[in-house]
Amino acid sequence: MPTIDFHNHFYPPEYIKALEQGPSAVRITHDSAGNPCLHYPGDYNVAVPGHRDIEYRAQVLKESRIDTQVITLTTPGTHIEGATSAVRLAQLVNDAFARIVADKRGLFASLATLPLCDPTASAVELRRAMGQLKFPGVMVFSNINGIALSNQSFWPLWETANDLGAIVHIHPTNPVGVEAMLEYWLMPLVGFLMDTTLAAASLVFSGVAERFPNIKWVLGHLGGAIPYLAERLDRGYEAFAECRKNISRPPSSYLKKFYFDTVNFDPHALELAVSFAGASQILAGSDYPHQIGSIPKMLDSLQAMRISEEDRQKILGGNAKRLLGI
Repeated sequence: MPTIDFHNHFYPPEYIKALEQGPSAVRITHDSAGNPCLHYPGDYNVAVPGHRDIEYRAQVLKESRIDTQVITLTTPGTHIEGATSAVRLAQLVNDAFARIVADKRGLFASLATLPLCDPTASAVELRRAMGQLKFPGVMVFSNINGIALSNQSFWPLWETANDLGAIVHIHPTNPVGVEAMLEYWLMPLVGFLMDTTLAAASLVFSGVAERFPNIKWVLGHLGGAIPYLAERLDRGYEAFAECRKNISRPPSSYLKKFYFDTVNFDPHALELAVSFAGASQILAGSDYPHQIGSIPKMLDSLQAMRISEEDRQKILGGNAKRLLGI
């Protein structure tokens, strides 16, 4: 069974160059090692070689014995740009990802990025990415400039994703309430997980997950706190009429059909997710090459889980192989 890393990130060099040339809401500087630094409202990322050099990354995968990585863009995403720039940059990124997938046949798969500030244009780009470029789906962010994914403005996109049977991988971004998280790296350490949890709960309670049943939802970072809080969401469904307004059954019944990537390297937390959703819904993920990500920790934590070898192989690659159709 192959080992497939479902959650990791790449900045195509063409994308970084386009940001440098502008116009863009992202400002590029370089650190003392020559790495590009992407500055955007409220945060910045340092693009180390693993983020932007595909040959370097291919060697890392060989040394780590990873058979396939599902590459995606990462923050800030194109949605912080104006609509015209967002469309142009999303197309540029997706075309670059498609070339990588074709050139490194079998080593990489990819999920599309979308100009999410424009849901109509996003639906058009999703059709292009899945039809022309043969991507299996898309990575979206947990909120789009402060607007929830459950907002009806995104429903045309979800209709398209549902028609196509798309994978929709939800990755966190600057969370709502970020002003309380500006010290001690609390935004990525706490806020990211909070925002993923909020997005998933809102998608369920709003009826989006029920209305669009063909979408294959994937939650980053083990779903934030979803496996831990699902029982409380079910109690809300029982207690409050508003929580029953748009759905026909308890929230956990929808959430157990979501997928959860393993970017949480605590074996006990991973076991809780397996207990909640079943081993068939868990996807190996490293968050490589972010400073807080780690391919070795991904592998070590999966080996330390107290599960059957059959379930371990599902998580390491079998589930992703089935989901991606590879």
